[in-house]
Amino acid sequence: MIRLVAGGLVLVAGAEVLALVLGARHWVLPAAGLALAVFLLATRLTFDAAQRRPATDGITDDPAEALLRWRSRTESTVQWADSTREDWDRHLRPRLAREFVLATRQRDPTALQATGHIVFGDDLWGWVDPNNIVRTRGREPGPGYATLEEILRRMENL
Repeated sequence: MIRLVAGGLVLVAGAEVLALVLGARHWVLPAAGLALAVFLLATRLTFDAAQRRPATDGITDDPAEALLRWRSRTESTVQWADSTREDWDRHLRPRLAREFVLATRQRDPTALQATGHIVFGDDLWGWVDPNNIVRTRGREPGPGYATLEEILRRMENL
């Protein structure tokens, strides 16, 4: 809005200065009027276009639709559990590790490791530990849905 007003003022002032520089003093008022008319027309067209454009760009506040989007994202995330270790490391491990760090509020890596071993045990902590990404064995199978379910159950108890 500020840009539009500033542009209009520059347009009107520019038209007046141009008329004065060219020595046509009797054209100053008509040039300023024409510049003002162009500015008002541009303003009107801008506001009309803004009113026609949807305000939310397709995102609605409908709770049912938000729940469907959340469910769809969750289902697609859970499907990574039965995929390869590489997919687990790329899609599930970062989210699980982030949620675990937020739940435990551990900033110290040593304390995080100790807490992870206490909460999950050695077997499950290996699938949550953010430092346990193995790039050479990426095609081996992931732990599966049962492991994800047990990890989530233990995180729920935090």
